[in-house]
Amino acid sequence: MRSFERRAGRALALLLALSLFAAACGDDDDNASTTETSDGGAGDVSGEVTVTGSSTVEPISIGVADLLADESPDVSVNVDGPGTGDGFAAFCAGEADISDASRPIKEEEVAVCEAAGIEFVELPVAFDGISVLTSTENSDVDCLNFADLYALIGPEAEGNGNWSDAQSLATELGSDTELPDADLDITGPGEESGTYDSFIEIAFADIAEERVAAGSIAEDQAETTRPDYTASADDNVIIQGIEGSPSSLGWVGFAFAQEAADSVTSLQVSDGEGECSTPSAESIADGTYPLARSLYIYVDAAKAESNPAVAAYVDYYLDAGYDAVEEAGYVALPDDQLSETQSTWDAKTTGTQVESS
Repeated sequence: MRSFERRAGRALALLLALSLFAAACGDDDDNASTTETSDGGAGDVSGEVTVTGSSTVEPISIGVADLLADESPDVSVNVDGPGTGDGFAAFCAGEADISDASRPIKEEEVAVCEAAGIEFVELPVAFDGISVLTSTENSDVDCLNFADLYALIGPEAEGNGNWSDAQSLATELGSDTELPDADLDITGPGEESGTYDSFIEIAFADIAEERVAAGSIAEDQAETTRPDYTASADDNVIIQGIEGSPSSLGWVGFAFAQEAADSVTSLQVSDGEGECSTPSAESIADGTYPLARSLYIYVDAAKAESNPAVAAYVDYYLDAGYDAVEEAGYVALPDDQLSETQSTWDAKTTGTQVESS
């Protein structure tokens, strides 16, 4: 069936992403002795690095910058997190050295970079899960499957103000979840966010394809959510919105949900074919949690060559600074996958090798 093929394709893409890992522990051989310390530091390098993109990856990149500052204070790293899509727009316009991303770069974004003459090195750096959240006061919901999520948040949910309004569609899609009679207050990422894109691709893609084929939604709705919810690019604002309603619903990256574990509840999630799974470092790393994904940095290859500070920062990111991944609450790559990332960076292999929608 097409839905099985899509899941298999996504699984293959994820396995490819996990085995790609690109990366780095050094400048060019000619410069290694003067720009790199024995533990992956930047030595006596100076200069500025501009990083933009995913608010999910932002804490990792900031953590690496903070660690690097202790060893190489003459390297200034500026990091902001307007969202993956906005980050790629700035990166492909030549306005940033590195783009953080919580999804692979899209074909149309690759085309923009190519038109601008920008070649990039794609480096998976960590794993993350997308946590589906509700209020700590909401004891009526424990686990949601993909059909439930589509019925509550997908494009056909527009106008529904009560959880139970989604019951008919969820049941039609094969769910046996009993949705409560309670106000439905949704807060989540906006369209500029990679978390928005990843959530739709993982949770909605198969269902949306079937709904398009059935004539239930238009093709241009297949990669969207309902428009009538509170959207923000700031994960902390999303958490506050979920806290603010006793029957709320929303989604953020796993690390942000972990930080807010005392004030929001992470729901279990099922893809509809397996058991309900709780997001955790273990379930994300082994793939049993269905809303798991890879996180990336994209490095402008020309700027890494011309600006020693950029190369030094990425060197450090994938070596001594890699502790920032777990310190920020994300799931580190296994040693063999991190080694592959480092090898990709050492070779400065350009282009994307991860299939994206």
